[in-house]
Amino acid sequence: MSYKSVLPAERLPVGVMLAFTGGFLDAYTYLCRGNVFATAQTGNLVLLGLKAAAGEWHRVLYYFVPISAFMLGILLAEFMKSRCSERLFFEWEHAVLFIEVLLLLGIGFVPNTVPNILVNTTVSFICSLQVHTFRTVVGAPYASTMCTGNMRSAMEHLYRYLSTKDRAAARMVGVYGLIVGTFCAGAAISAWLTALFGVKSVWLCCFTLLFASVLIFKGKAKQ
Repeated sequence: MSYKSVLPAERLPVGVMLAFTGGFLDAYTYLCRGNVFATAQTGNLVLLGLKAAAGEWHRVLYYFVPISAFMLGILLAEFMKSRCSERLFFEWEHAVLFIEVLLLLGIGFVPNTVPNILVNTTVSFICSLQVHTFRTVVGAPYASTMCTGNMRSAMEHLYRYLSTKDRAAARMVGVYGLIVGTFCAGAAISAWLTALFGVKSVWLCCFTLLFASVLIFKGKAKQ
């Protein structure tokens, strides 16, 4: 597959920006908003189970709400996808990014005195929109808000390259490696910035998402 044939929203620079945002937000909500993983729900499901086993039912609700918001975002994204033409879905991709930007801008103004469940629910919702709307990079499936599947795909392609010397598989190892590395970099930078700027550090994600939107728009204009 040539680079020009890849849809603008599936190009690697866009995937990198989204993965950085995913890693940043996961660390942000954990470090700054009450130890919740708001971008992917595996950790929250585990914590929910632990709290249920301990009989801490108020804490069960604390984790159940962002999980529910994540599922709601998936339903909304799937509904829009099923109702949109190709042109309208391109506009929906931009709408998702701008929804994220506006909500994250608002989150930066929410002080720690406000219950964290409000922020974590919002982040879970917008990240579910992102991960379900942007599902492929250079034509291959990936996730921008979690890394388990990306690491599995990287190792799958690595084995294929070692077995067959397929250069396309080698390129995909690099693609997935870059996505995973960028996700980790986002988490690391989040830890650094939250220590310096607290809740307002989330505003960096507004810039990365706007940059991703510009990349998509420019790519579409060149097609």
